[in-house]
Amino acid sequence: MQVEAIQKSYKRWAPVYDLTFGRITQGGRMLAAAHVNAQGGSVLEVGIGTGLALDFYRPQVRVTGIDVSAEMLREAELKARKRGLRNLAGLHQMDARQIAFPDASFDHVAAMHVMSVVPEPERVLDEMARVVRPGGSVLIANHFAGRTEGWTLAERLAAPLANLLGWHSDFAIERVLGHPKLRLEETRQVRPFGLMTFLRFRRVEG
Repeated sequence: MQVEAIQKSYKRWAPVYDLTFGRITQGGRMLAAAHVNAQGGSVLEVGIGTGLALDFYRPQVRVTGIDVSAEMLREAELKARKRGLRNLAGLHQMDARQIAFPDASFDHVAAMHVMSVVPEPERVLDEMARVVRPGGSVLIANHFAGRTEGWTLAERLAAPLANLLGWHSDFAIERVLGHPKLRLEETRQVRPFGLMTFLRFRRVEG
């Protein structure tokens, strides 16, 4: 998907995202937040959307969010204000292919249901690996094609609707594996129905 298509799609979805896609994608966000909470430090959420994970972070975790959609960011800002959250370091409208933070800026970088949305996911992964410190975590939750028995046909039928749905149903897991600076340490299928996969990587030297 191109950036313009993403912005148009999520402008449409922003007001109802929490009640639709949000509910079936919370499992991955909870796993990511639990890992960050246990380790502590700072986290960058790439494609923070409406801020669905904000409630899951401990107050001691410093959270920064970026998203290409201004409408989504407004929802996240409103949510943080209503909740009185004080650990939100900032929300920024930004293309994840060019993250405007220095190298090794964060202890963790998370992309929750983003990789099958962004154009050039390999570039996004490069940027995530760049801005996380060596030894830090890169956390990805996403739907990957062929990972859930019985859903292959539905994935194939939904593929042409990417611009309408806001994500690619036929996205292959191989596109986020094998990065030279990221060592895969955990793979887990996420409820409900195992439709989503949670991946935890460690940033290695090099």
